Amino acid sequence: MRDRRLVAQVVVALLVGGLAFAVVMQTRDEPTEDYRNVRSEDLVELLKSLDSANQRLDRQIAELTSTRNDLLDSTKRTQAATDEARQRADALAILAGTVGATGPGVTISVTDPAAGVDAAALLDAVEELRNAGAEAIAINGSARVVGSTSIVDSDDGIRVDGRVVKAPYVIEAIGDAATLAEASRIIGGLVDTLEQRGATVLVSEEKKVTITALADAKEPEYARADS
Repeated sequence: MRDRRLVAQVVVALLVGGLAFAVVMQTRDEPTEDYRNVRSEDLVELLKSLDSANQRLDRQIAELTSTRNDLLDSTKRTQAATDEARQRADALAILAGTVGATGPGVTISVTDPAAGVDAAALLDAVEELRNAGAEAIAINGSARVVGSTSIVDSDDGIRVDGRVVKAPYVIEAIGDAATLAEASRIIGGLVDTLEQRGATVLVSEEKKVTITALADAKEPEYARADS
């Protein structure tokens, strides 16, 4: 589709240039006849004919120029729509956890010598980060946390979408670093709650957090796109 638009633009540009060239050449190549012996009535008709031809050429050039401009505008609108769609797709892919993500954020390190941190405590920590504006979260570098993620206790340890994660826990979150850090440290917040369970929590603001873990893509069982 893009190639066809480009070809159309080139053709229109060539037509416009060709018509302009024809006008110039017609003016330059006009024979320098001696009209002294031509009747005035014939001269008037000749001038009218030339004027009419020039007007037709002007109209054709104007129409082709307008068509070219419309094609250029259409191409720009199409490119803008394509760019916007790509940005939306990228944003949705980050939220769905199907692509890696990079940005500012926090790294929260949790040591748990008393083994007091369970799935519920880890889930609460994740929810607090989400509420503070985290756009991408991973635990221990291997478990991506998205809206449908399950965090449950098991005999092997805490499972995040089936992946076992064990202490020390490292939670990486991408978002506004200062906001995420402040929300983690408020009284009754993430740090306070985990420390009450005997854990030691260190919150580090980062200029760049890189999350490579991906969430498992799940096919909806019942939902279908509304077409």
